[in-house]
Amino acid sequence: MKTVEMPKKVKEYFETGPRTIEKVIPNEDYSLTIYFDNGEIRAYDMNDMLFGVFEVLKDRAKFKKVFLDEYGNIAWDIDENIDSSIHWNNRIDLCVDSVYLESKPLN
Repeated sequence: MKTVEMPKKVKEYFETGPRTIEKVIPNEDYSLTIYFDNGEIRAYDMNDMLFGVFEVLKDRAKFKKVFLDEYGNIAWDIDENIDSSIHWNNRIDLCVDSVYLESKPLN
């Protein structure tokens, strides 16, 4: 059986402890400006993700309704009139760890 080593970037991230998002701001170019608890401000580009489950976010008004959910993940409710805590498939979200690792520093 082959052992695969964790990528250096991922290993370093988890050695310093996972991050918490403090604020997320949607931008006109389908990117997000994200403020993390360690003082970092990072950009996350979603342009290549706007298909499949994320296709609904091509609607700029919907994209701009981004929020942090109860778990600290970046999220959108597909239909604001449906309770996503009851109908789980109404919510689209992004994992904090993935967003951090795939985003680019701004500061």
